[in-house]
Amino acid sequence: MIRRLIASVAVLLIGLLVCLGLPRLTVPAQAAEIDPDIIRYLEVTEPIPIAMDEAGNTRLFSGEELSQGKQLFTESCLSCHVGGATLPFPPVSLSLGALQGATPPRDNIGNLVAYFRYPITYDGSSETYWCREIPESWMSQEEVEQLAAFLLRTAEKVPGWGTTSPSL
Repeated sequence: MIRRLIASVAVLLIGLLVCLGLPRLTVPAQAAEIDPDIIRYLEVTEPIPIAMDEAGNTRLFSGEELSQGKQLFTESCLSCHVGGATLPFPPVSLSLGALQGATPPRDNIGNLVAYFRYPITYDGSSETYWCREIPESWMSQEEVEQLAAFLLRTAEKVPGWGTTSPSL
């Protein structure tokens, strides 16, 4: 009698697990969502072109890719780059003007990704330790390109990004 009861409970539990587990297995994965801030502040509702190199070649980045870039920035860069400022070295921010003024200019995906992989000083003269190196083992090429695209679009569209506010 007890064996029968244990067997019935076991069958019931297995049945519940199967029933509860099936919807997760049969429902297709949801498409990546666009962060509302990407639509509102970066004005991205459809793929937008972002410069890939100094020659002017571009690539289209979707709202989903920029959302992923924002998430990577939040997880990996925000502690030092609040609002586009550079807390460990305030003279160099992530403003579009500062990115364009670097050597080499960091106003395109290729040069920004190269900087992420091997950070150098603003004037390009030597290695820097102000920013962490992002090896392929940490972020894939696709991920660092999404991060770079988010930074470039933010620097282009968000008023005050990377600028300092007046002292009160």
